[in-house]
Amino acid sequence: MGNQVKHLLIILSILLLSSPVIGQETGVLYLYETSTGIKWKSFGNGKVQPKYEGEIKNGDMWFILHGLGVITFPYDGKSIVGEWKEGKEWNTKHTKKDGTFIGKFENGEWIEGETLYGWGKYPEIVWKGFGDKETHSKYEGDVENGKPNGVGILISPMGGKYVGSWKNGVRNGKGTTTYSSGTKYEGGWKDGGMWNGTLYDTNGKILHKIVNGEIQSP
Repeated sequence: MGNQVKHLLIILSILLLSSPVIGQETGVLYLYETSTGIKWKSFGNGKVQPKYEGEIKNGDMWFILHGLGVITFPYDGKSIVGEWKEGKEWNTKHTKKDGTFIGKFENGEWIEGETLYGWGKYPEIVWKGFGDKETHSKYEGDVENGKPNGVGILISPMGGKYVGSWKNGVRNGKGTTTYSSGTKYEGGWKDGGMWNGTLYDTNGKILHKIVNGEIQSP
């Protein structure tokens, strides 16, 4: 009799350890827009409705996205892949049909564009998808071919910040740099260098004009 009880306890332990969390399962859900907000239901048509596939949990009345999953949109081919918590996007990535990166959620916060870190010093900077903002410049924005291309924000470990246009990994076009000292440059950039713009001191007074890359007197 003792051996039978022991065997039952072993079997019960195995079942408990291998079973999913109570109230959580995997499934396919479809999005409905109702008068009280967005609801996910277990029936629908993926050709006309956004479809979720992944981990879910049962709420009081509706299913809740909770865990890892993917949402696909039928009308533009966009997709969202990642992790949800209690129905909210937590760590997810948004991409277009052709794979173009749109933005992402990190710990529940939306970040538009991709994140890169600059390794090395200009003009020998190498852009990588990992790094430490305490020692590497951190870029967030449009990325193409593994480099900043388009519009983005760069923050240096020393506290400097650039907001503006990029081309092939360097500042190119319109943009503003605020240096850790408090001085600021506003205007055009060409191949990573100041081109046509104005440099201001910490009080907003003009220090220099930059014309075709050359410093001019104020």
